[in-house]
Amino acid sequence: MHVLVTGGAGYIGSHTVLVLLEAGHRVTVVDDFSGASAEALRRVEALAGRRVEVAVADVLDADALTRAVVAAAPDAVVHFAGLKAAGESVAEPERYYRVNVGGTLNVLDAMLAAGCSRLVFSSSASVYGRADSMPVSEEATLAPANPYGRTKAVCEAMLSDLAAAHPEFQVAILRYFNPVGAHPSGDLGESPAGEPSNLMPLIAAAAVGSRAAVKIHGGDYPTPDGTGIRDFIHVLDLAEGHLRALDAVAARAATSPGRAAIWNLGTGRGTSVLEVIRATAAVAGREIAYEIGPRRPGDVAVSYADCRKAATELGWRAQRGLDEMVRDTLAWQRKHPGGYTA
Repeated sequence: MHVLVTGGAGYIGSHTVLVLLEAGHRVTVVDDFSGASAEALRRVEALAGRRVEVAVADVLDADALTRAVVAAAPDAVVHFAGLKAAGESVAEPERYYRVNVGGTLNVLDAMLAAGCSRLVFSSSASVYGRADSMPVSEEATLAPANPYGRTKAVCEAMLSDLAAAHPEFQVAILRYFNPVGAHPSGDLGESPAGEPSNLMPLIAAAAVGSRAAVKIHGGDYPTPDGTGIRDFIHVLDLAEGHLRALDAVAARAATSPGRAAIWNLGTGRGTSVLEVIRATAAVAGREIAYEIGPRRPGDVAVSYADCRKAATELGWRAQRGLDEMVRDTLAWQRKHPGGYTA
């Protein structure tokens, strides 16, 4: 299958491109490299021993994006490109709607122009917000607590409407929980531009001594240790979930027309921020200093997945535990303390 991946040079995108290549798929990446490095794709090619085709385009440039997708003529699209920081979205909601919603609409228009009708969409557990019960299933009411989550919920509604209007359009919506980890080689990992917004890169930097302390956003949540609880999933497990979703989308064409499929991708286990810090300290063999600050706008206390639907329908389960997530993150951090630029 020829798969076009928007945002394929990013953290989750690059690991997914690697998994796709290793599975024998042809891959074209569309990326403007504004928040990612072309070096990630060079690393992917070295690890896979196969070439990645690249088209440079911004998802907000509808004409350039359409030209890229039409020229590639893919069998399917995996759409990652977008903004993802919950706290930042509170301060810049207009930017998040413009990029996440407007960019997704441009991707759909480009796919229609190219005659491509299979899509795997990168959504988020943030669409659930403050869910009434845990673990949260795909049937839970959506109540996103920040603009980032609301942009993903709007995109999901748009994709569901598209699938209903165009029964030939096969859509998989993947609601990620909290991706962490890196390729075990230490050569492919998370390389955020500027200050990281995710927890694990900050903890890893402190664990190898390139950061003095980790700032925890909130120590007064109604959880056992007062810090937020999340479902951390290894990025390679997440990437493999996309591979299964692509297979499922191809198979659903004759069985489920007019309906988007939705799957949670997580481990089904909640881990607190302090538990992650302690696990990382144990693997690193050194204490990690931290300081507790105020809660971050738009964050929720607890979020972890009910993954039974993905297990039943995709045959997918997360295989890697917290220790492996930590070990792979530290391997990447030790080799690349400044990301791909160092």
